Amino acid sequence: MSRIGEQLNITLGLLFSKLGLPPNLWTLLSLIPAFLGFAALYHQNLALGLVLFALSDVFDAVDGAVARVTKSVSNLGAFLDGVIERYVEALLYFGLLFYTQNLQTFLMPNYLWIAMLIFGALMVTFVVAYADHKSLIADKEYQKRMEGRLGRNSRIILLYAGMLLGCFNSIWLVYTIAVTSVFVNVAALRRVFYVIRQES
Repeated sequence: MSRIGEQLNITLGLLFSKLGLPPNLWTLLSLIPAFLGFAALYHQNLALGLVLFALSDVFDAVDGAVARVTKSVSNLGAFLDGVIERYVEALLYFGLLFYTQNLQTFLMPNYLWIAMLIFGALMVTFVVAYADHKSLIADKEYQKRMEGRLGRNSRIILLYAGMLLGCFNSIWLVYTIAVTSVFVNVAALRRVFYVIRQES
């Protein structure tokens, strides 16, 4: 994290810690705008969906910031944060699935791009976790770098950019979903090949 990002994180933590809510509650609260964002996409409101999912991510950032400022960081909190993030991400994907069902397609039906995106997102996380579980990644620093390559934050930023562009022309959202789904599956395969090279 850069010094600017770290300072923003501290400021965020100090600000929201004054409300007295525990970090894990902020984590759970991030589900509320995510469900509303899913509903907005289901009802074909892309702009509102984008705003609500972005708000969900703000709550997600607040939980960690508050935990650090109040010195209440815990493994359980990190676990809960990761689990809730996956639910929020799934709500975004399924919301986009409904939103894009009647949009112009690119090379193949939009639901197939979404399916590829969901599978790739699962595999990117699974490959690293399973390789670590089987003690196949000795270099923990490389593991951290590998987790950051088209990890959740990168995927979400790409999709949010596509949603923003899609507010002006829906085909840009379709293009972004297609590109992200390809990149994320390539990232998963790269991780698989890295593990194989480590063991060969």
